Amino acid sequence: MRNLILFLFAATLTIGCKDKSEKSQEKMESERIAEAQTEKPPQEWTVLFDGTSFDGWKEFQKDGVSDHWKIEDDAMVFHPPENRKDGEIHDLVTERKFTDFVLSLDWKISEGGNSGIMWGVKEDGDFDRPYHTGPEIQVLDNERHPDAKAGTTHQAGALYDMIAPSKDATKPVGEWNTMVITVDNGEKRGSVELNGEEITTFPVGGEMWDTMVSKSKFAGWDGFGKFVEGKIVLQDHGDKVSYRNIKIKEL
Repeated sequence: MRNLILFLFAATLTIGCKDKSEKSQEKMESERIAEAQTEKPPQEWTVLFDGTSFDGWKEFQKDGVSDHWKIEDDAMVFHPPENRKDGEIHDLVTERKFTDFVLSLDWKISEGGNSGIMWGVKEDGDFDRPYHTGPEIQVLDNERHPDAKAGTTHQAGALYDMIAPSKDATKPVGEWNTMVITVDNGEKRGSVELNGEEITTFPVGGEMWDTMVSKSKFAGWDGFGKFVEGKIVLQDHGDKVSYRNIKIKEL
């Protein structure tokens, strides 16, 4: 009789543990499904330039796009003024503002040319140049432009004057380069991929960003890198430059 009681007790305990285990697994599966359902869905690419018009773009602090920017062979091409007036700039800026994103585009620089891609640009009367607020990823002819000799933080793919690329991944002048720029304020991380290779990573925001800026030419600039949300800019640095296949994925 005693053995029978012990057997029934053990069987009841086993069944109870099994039920708890099954309920625990069911709960975990239910929580996993609920979590997956609340995750942010993957974002799609948004085309910023389709090769046919300047829709969604304008020049910095202007209403439209001047004749110095032209559409040629599905690319937006900047032709610098021959007789530039004092203070004349033709930086191209998105009409929309962006915060966290992956930006993909192709660029082609002229011989000895210089340009750049900025983000977080504030467009108002307090700042009369995009680079007063927007950090820049350098676009450059590394072989011929003097800026390349000023240090690796001025070469193509660099976070200008702050973080140098790990290598020169550019193609020869006259050929297209594909660049992917990621800015993620939530993760406090940014990166640059050039022609399929990640060549630059950098902090975004926080103490590491502040320390990095304090060691650059931008130290003490009131608005530089201060705006989490801002516009994207293609720089007029006085040289011919071309951009195409511009698209963005918001994070």
